Amino acid sequence: MLSDSMVQFPSDNFTIEAFLAQPSTPSSATAGVLVIQEWWGLNDHIKDIAKRFSQEGYAALAPDLYSRAGHKVTQDPNEAARLMNALSSQAALRDLNAATKYFKSVPGVDPQRIGVVGFCMGGGFALMMATHNSDIKAAVPFYGKVPPSETLDYLLCPILYHYGAKDGWVTQEEVERLKQGLSEFGKPGEVLVYPESGHAFFNNTRPDAYRSQDAQIAWQRTLAFLAKHLR
Repeated sequence: MLSDSMVQFPSDNFTIEAFLAQPSTPSSATAGVLVIQEWWGLNDHIKDIAKRFSQEGYAALAPDLYSRAGHKVTQDPNEAARLMNALSSQAALRDLNAATKYFKSVPGVDPQRIGVVGFCMGGGFALMMATHNSDIKAAVPFYGKVPPSETLDYLLCPILYHYGAKDGWVTQEEVERLKQGLSEFGKPGEVLVYPESGHAFFNNTRPDAYRSQDAQIAWQRTLAFLAKHLR
């Protein structure tokens, strides 16, 4: 049995909403996974991913990064681009830090074992959180934008980065910069490349992008990585 609900927590002077999914009888040692949305908003696909983590024995929290803008959800890429471009990365990071603080207080969640998984826009934020928030013990960005190389010197936890080689949004130069940064600064992390996939290959609600076999492989690799670092 699983339990899921919408929850709220404060960040600055705003009320942030989030989707919480957890085993219905969590132990006091349940690890937690923050799930960070794509540019579409906190839609059913992201909620489904949170539920999938709860089925694997994790508590999962998916914060709505568009809470300050009225909880927008869209299927229109033009509107999604506008929403993402209007989102202050610093405000989003504060909201994600507030989400982490809230998550640590949820009964049944082990505050010492919290990881983050993000997709597209959320992949970039997952990388950002890994360099800013010491409560995050493992980060799994799916095809997120890569920060400047010097930022990677501040990585606080291991990362597992998934990338489709045919991605038209995240460049191969960015991914090479990530690989080089991990090596240069001696940070624990791995970049996994899927040669036949493009951007959003994990999103099974998008027939134009989804690649079932690679998505399944990436999911199993993600679970193995989180089990290693959170359990």
